[in-house]
Amino acid sequence: MTIEFFILMLIIFMIIAALIAVESIDLLSAVIAVGAAGFALSVIDLLAGAPDLAFPQVLVEVITLVLLIRMVMTRRDTSRQTSRDTLRTAVVLLAGSVFLVAVFFAAGGMGMSGGIPPFGQPVMGSAADTGVSTQYLTRCAEDTGAANTVMGILLDYRAYDTLGEATVIFVAILGGYVVLRRVGRKKDAKEVEPS
Repeated sequence: MTIEFFILMLIIFMIIAALIAVESIDLLSAVIAVGAAGFALSVIDLLAGAPDLAFPQVLVEVITLVLLIRMVMTRRDTSRQTSRDTLRTAVVLLAGSVFLVAVFFAAGGMGMSGGIPPFGQPVMGSAADTGVSTQYLTRCAEDTGAANTVMGILLDYRAYDTLGEATVIFVAILGGYVVLRRVGRKKDAKEVEPS
């Protein structure tokens, strides 16, 4: 079996986990299903040879999963039960299917010429490569003075993008802290002691 087969199986698993998360009545089950989909994505990153993506994915996934499970376990459910809307589910599945077909043809599926090279084939350094990646690789050492090309690209050419990613992670952690903190919360009427 090839790596592509395992990646395809993990993608199917992620779609099933996402559907379980959307359709689950129990909020804890939905949170666990979302966590399973995130961990499957990190395994896909590892199989695709991108451990630099897999490690932050696992780290953010663990922190988010712990925060969401804590929030679900400590909250009071005051919502009321609503009926299932099969039309909404059908529309979401149809839109997702159209998106997957578009991605399939855009990636050059079924032997069609597309913009993405076959899995595992080098894309940089070939004669056909005239994009920004070649410029980054050839000029990085002289432009940035960095010994590590990847860090030179991340910190010099894509510094604003890296700053934006760090800001998103910081805001997510701050939002989790605000939701889960105990200090500064208003007390319920039952918890207020009569004077």
